[in-house]
Amino acid sequence: MMSGGHAELPVAARVRAFEERVIAAGLTTDAELEEILAGVYSSASPVNGARMVARAWTDPAYRDRLLADGNAAAAELGFADGARGYLLKVVENTAGVHNVIVCTLCSCYPTSLLGPSPSWYKSFAYRSRVVREPRAVLAEFGLELPEDTEIRVWDANSETRYLVLPRPPGNAAGLDEDALAAQVSRNGLIGTAAR
Repeated sequence: MMSGGHAELPVAARVRAFEERVIAAGLTTDAELEEILAGVYSSASPVNGARMVARAWTDPAYRDRLLADGNAAAAELGFADGARGYLLKVVENTAGVHNVIVCTLCSCYPTSLLGPSPSWYKSFAYRSRVVREPRAVLAEFGLELPEDTEIRVWDANSETRYLVLPRPPGNAAGLDEDALAAQVSRNGLIGTAAR
């Protein structure tokens, strides 16, 4: 416990205390904060991230841009507002590498691209265990990876958020973007599912 700090408070209480300080300083109002949150949540959906993935699977130039600059690639598809304020890094699954996302400190997460975060993502158990034993945690999600697959765990924070670019399905060449996006789940975008 930190003396004079907030380490003992849950994240929600610390956030509210911060909001109160910002409001007291005259930088914003409760109503303005509510309006911002309503705007983000009204369009926040894993469909947004799935659309980015489907485009990457069908357009190699977009895939390259997505991996080089996630924020710019999000903006290309109209998701610039939701990815503002942090660096969006996209990490690609390959035949030999599987990526999984966590925020060990709290629950930093690209909400506009993945929708509201699932309760398990915020849980202490997930946040601590996926770093120490990622293969076991993924198996609990039903994702059994070959032993020779390297698992990379990416720790999000307030400055950098991550999105996983899953491997495309075997039948990707015969499907349009809408059909491909329908095959991408929120868990696939976090890395706790193959797709």
